[in-house]
Amino acid sequence: MTQRKTRVAVVFGGRSSEHEVSCQSAKSVLPHLDADRFEVVPIGITPQGQWTLGTDPTALEAGAGHLPTLRNRDVAAIEPGQALADVDVVFPLLHGAWGEDGTIQGLLELGGLPYVGPGVFASAAAMDKIFAKKLLQAEGLAVGTFVALDRAATTLTLDEREQLGLPVFVKPSRAGSSVGITKIDDWADLDAAVFEARRHDPKVIIESAVPNAREIECAVLEFPDGRVEASLPAELRPVGEGVGWYDFNAKYVDDSYEADIPAKLDDDVTERLRAMAVTAFKALDCQGLSRVDFFLTEDGELIINELNTMPGFTPISMYPKAWEATGIDFPALLTTLIETAVARGSGLR
Repeated sequence: MTQRKTRVAVVFGGRSSEHEVSCQSAKSVLPHLDADRFEVVPIGITPQGQWTLGTDPTALEAGAGHLPTLRNRDVAAIEPGQALADVDVVFPLLHGAWGEDGTIQGLLELGGLPYVGPGVFASAAAMDKIFAKKLLQAEGLAVGTFVALDRAATTLTLDEREQLGLPVFVKPSRAGSSVGITKIDDWADLDAAVFEARRHDPKVIIESAVPNAREIECAVLEFPDGRVEASLPAELRPVGEGVGWYDFNAKYVDDSYEADIPAKLDDDVTERLRAMAVTAFKALDCQGLSRVDFFLTEDGELIINELNTMPGFTPISMYPKAWEATGIDFPALLTTLIETAVARGSGLR
């Protein structure tokens, strides 16, 4: 007797500024899901929040950012409960607000549906860079110097400017893919940078730049038996002279950065970094997966920049590439993520 396939809802798109990245992630994931084990139910969410059933992300046209996007035209909107009916597990491939931040995780918990990735608390905490850094600091992990601007604050005090120094990065507290980020070398540019960040989030974080640091990423994976392991690290390297910081275009559009996978690090640094990645994963009470981004300073200090609870799964994304270098190929990685979600179930962890 043929065993019934597991029905996997792959949810993609969404209302955040990372809509196109999510569509690209789904476009990459679908062809690599084991067709002998999984029946895929694609569920797209438009930038306006409409839920659609059966839209194939591999057939989406490119938007203005040269990445696929889900448009409202020719879309039959349905209710979320209708879209999620009769599925066994959900793969919420949503990046940013209204998806990676605990919102869809809460919806799935209410419906009693298992899902890939961390739960409500970890998703919300990791999405907010300010609170994530506070939790990491409480665990004794090194983070960079930062100042938070809440909704009422409009600028920095003189003491805060002296604490941070220049240059600084001005960021939305709850966004990803380098959306809304400005690097400034002059305090005269602060107001414009804060305005840009607040187009995406009323809460703003301002971080000191780490001079001459190497950018290292490490993927963390939970297995169905509860084991948590870190991949070999990957390093992002600028190509040529005069390349700016790792912004949205560098990540998804142009070829200004290359990756060394695994990163060329001394063995002791690699092991220290992998251990810190697992510690960060547990400090934020994560489940399933995360990608932990580090700065490696000139004197060998490892500083955690941020933790992503649903990292990109595009063809150039570091999370699947790091695991491939560690010995787990893309289809096996996706199977592990789904099996871990099913084994964990829903409800309090």
